[in-house]
Amino acid sequence: MTGSPKSPLNRDRAWSCVSLNFTLAGLGSLKAGRVFTGIAQLAMAFGGFFLCMAWILKWIHRIFQTQAGETLSPMPAAWLLKAGIAGFIVSYLWMLCTCASLMREARANEKKTQENIPPRLDDSGKPPKL
Repeated sequence: MTGSPKSPLNRDRAWSCVSLNFTLAGLGSLKAGRVFTGIAQLAMAFGGFFLCMAWILKWIHRIFQTQAGETLSPMPAAWLLKAGIAGFIVSYLWMLCTCASLMREARANEKKTQENIPPRLDDSGKPPKL
């Protein structure tokens, strides 16, 4: 089963992909047709999010243990938080590089289509001079 042919990336579509990428790294890349990049960015962003959440939940559990007067569990591992933040930052830096690439591609495609457009005819409404 073949899909419709991929249309060249224009400036409007590139901007929509860029804004979608800023919402969540990887979504705009997927919309632009860059499947591997989009999936990798999403995986890194979600991985970073879940590592940070694991650290936060362990920290909250420790706070509840303090309030309940129970024996405290050990401090949550700092590597969880550091790896989570690093994964999230890397995914968004990669997303910025992808956004720049999308805009460059759109600009190049726009120049190609500009070359194929014939010159504009005079539409002033005046009859031609003979």
